Amino acid sequence: MLTEVESKEFVHASGIPVVKARLATSQREAAAIASEMGFPIALKIMSPEIIHKSDVGGVRLGLKSQAEVRRAYSEIVSAAKRSNAAAHILGVSVQAMAPPGVEVILGMTQDPQFGPVLMFGLGGVMVEVLKDVAFRLVPLTRYDARQMVREIRGYPILNGYRGHKPVDVAALENSLLKLSRFIEAHPEVNELDMNPVFVYPKGVLAVDARVILKPA
Repeated sequence: MLTEVESKEFVHASGIPVVKARLATSQREAAAIASEMGFPIALKIMSPEIIHKSDVGGVRLGLKSQAEVRRAYSEIVSAAKRSNAAAHILGVSVQAMAPPGVEVILGMTQDPQFGPVLMFGLGGVMVEVLKDVAFRLVPLTRYDARQMVREIRGYPILNGYRGHKPVDVAALENSLLKLSRFIEAHPEVNELDMNPVFVYPKGVLAVDARVILKPA
């Protein structure tokens, strides 16, 4: 499995906008990277044994100073070790906070019979709670991408609700098509998740990414 930093660099090559992350292996390095990126900052634990970072206290958001970053680094690493003493802690990923948007998930998995399958649905915790997702085989057509976005039960959220502006559905469709082409070009990918992807009235931005490669 690639680290978050590696996964984001990998996915960025697809043409889908991604919040870049950098690995820090010490409090000092995390604070220096944060200053370069600009505040506010998010930190996330980096460990191949820890998949669900927030469940173990491995995420800190909205950090506004070097002092907060140093303190959060120490807290995150300590929490991860308490949760899994055997976990190999690589450090933390440092990334700038992204403006909030409607959260969706773009994903891919390998079906034993049909090969790569793309997934789309509402993101964040909603994907686990509602399981409101759509699937299509790779390669996607423009019609496939359009139908995937519109067939989920949560589509009215994307189309504007209670005074909220509609999001950029065309950008979502294009992102699905880019992901489909990317998966075709990289058959070594076994699983891929981008959750959440923030969708705005104009454009999309992947905030988190996870990539698992096939065994060598």
